[in-house]
Amino acid sequence: MGGGERARTGRAVVPVSLREIETERVARLPIGIGELDRVLGGGLVPGSLVLLGGSPGIGKSTLTTMALGRLAAAGIRTLYVSAEESAAQVRLRAERLTGGDPLSIPVVAETGLAEVVATLEVQRPDVCVIDSVQTISAEELGGAPGTVGQVREVAAAVRRVAKARSIAVVLVGHVTKEGSLAGPRVLEHIVDCVLQFEGERERTYRTLRALKNRFGSTDELGVFEMAASGLVEVPDASARFVEGATLSPGSVVLAAVEGTRPLLVEVQALVSPSELVPPRRVVNGLDRNRLALVLAVLARHARVPVGGADVFVNVVGGVRVDEPGADLAVALAVASAARGVPLSGERPGRPAVCFGEIGLTGELRPVGHAERRTAEAARFGLGRPIAPAAGAGEPGPKTLAEALSAAFAERARSAPARAA
Repeated sequence: MGGGERARTGRAVVPVSLREIETERVARLPIGIGELDRVLGGGLVPGSLVLLGGSPGIGKSTLTTMALGRLAAAGIRTLYVSAEESAAQVRLRAERLTGGDPLSIPVVAETGLAEVVATLEVQRPDVCVIDSVQTISAEELGGAPGTVGQVREVAAAVRRVAKARSIAVVLVGHVTKEGSLAGPRVLEHIVDCVLQFEGERERTYRTLRALKNRFGSTDELGVFEMAASGLVEVPDASARFVEGATLSPGSVVLAAVEGTRPLLVEVQALVSPSELVPPRRVVNGLDRNRLALVLAVLARHARVPVGGADVFVNVVGGVRVDEPGADLAVALAVASAARGVPLSGERPGRPAVCFGEIGLTGELRPVGHAERRTAEAARFGLGRPIAPAAGAGEPGPKTLAEALSAAFAERARSAPARAA
């Protein structure tokens, strides 16, 4: 008998139409932190695995402790597994937090996978936080905690018990120096939701976004402010970011949209003669490759050459914007900085506001949710944004050169009004 004949013959499976499959509506567990619930899609799903990543000191442990405190106050069984800190250290952090009942959270300080799984089986919490997944290890495997095999085994074992006992588990994860989640990529495939906690330790604002979510959208954004009593929600982030916007050269307000949420942020640029070859390109809060694209289009199609100058671009407040609608804001900020001429909006004494995508041929392309962006700008008295035409016959610049002409013409028209 040949090798092919000795092969095991599988049983054919009868496919079922999706229309015939019955679905069960699972009730979520609202955490009580609006910004976190928004990003999760309404709360935690029982039996799900959520991976929360972020740089050291950004506030991951603070956020998870606050979440468990809110859940504990609502009568939901919780458990905090600390593999990096002692139970006393966790208590010290909980004592300074406000809201909920963080001191009633059950805590275990353990690094062994077998002990963690046994504790979950006995305690049967509704929600569990494991801080962090890279410091838990399985003794039967070789290698130090955090290695590829260890992380894969830990995540798989926790997933099995979470699904079997309907426990919502939040795994806190480390990130690399490039900002991506540390550990094997399979970790992101095992979990149901991947959350990224972003911000700069020196600044107070933090943003939370979902990179993957099997139970909700990945477009929502949560904004927090770090205070002495923990993380404070910022439901109206535009007010915080716009109130400090300046009328100096190189400053413009971007009307962005994160998910369903319009957000106004200030984009600043600095252009200065360079002593280096090649000149420096430094960007915070935006994609560096996108900046290179905008600078090339500015030089080729708008006659704003910055090839021999250092260019610095920053989104004020430590917020990161990952949408093509930021192209026009970067272009206007750089052009304003290069010319040394400040921009002002339609309303005298108010900063210019804009949004739009830039193509390689110098054309402006419409972006989604233009009405929401415009309405958000009007809510803060910024007037009509500089934005691409929505369609044929609609008002608005069609090219980057036209947008620059409109921006600086707006400045010239508003200057006499401010002088008067």
